[in-house]
Amino acid sequence: MPAPDTLPIETVTKLYRDHHSWLSVWLRKKLGNSFDAADLAHDTFVRLMAGRRKDGAGAEPRALLTHIAKGLVVDHWRRRALEDAYLAAIAQLPEPETPSPEVRALILETLHAIDTTLRSLPAKTREIFLLSQFDGMAYAEIASGQRVSLATVKRHMQKALTACLLAYQGHAL
Repeated sequence: MPAPDTLPIETVTKLYRDHHSWLSVWLRKKLGNSFDAADLAHDTFVRLMAGRRKDGAGAEPRALLTHIAKGLVVDHWRRRALEDAYLAAIAQLPEPETPSPEVRALILETLHAIDTTLRSLPAKTREIFLLSQFDGMAYAEIASGQRVSLATVKRHMQKALTACLLAYQGHAL
């Protein structure tokens, strides 16, 4: 018996049977390959099942599936861009300093967790964090540029750094 907030298996089975092929083709056109398309089609149905909708996909199942899949495509490209940037950075390292494939995988997993964490922060907190950590600005410079108090910058930084630390601890090397 399904949990009260999940879709009955019969509903999911029917949605899968009726729409999986169409969704896979749609994703293949967006992604340019069938392997990623198959993964994201699967993930779309997993997200649908994990959702709290009791009515299945409503009157317009393709609209809901497309909405879910679009979000997954954006996540896929963001993840790919992050991986490409990391791989480009380590390609510049001398051979003895290049991390092993296992360490690379762990670092990428941690980077993805931190990226997800940063995207979940309020825009102002994320902006202040990025100004500090990536642009190298001092807190006083950020406060002046953002027209906020130094205490506000410190508060945003504490929130961002705590969130990143928790994400890192969840994926520690």
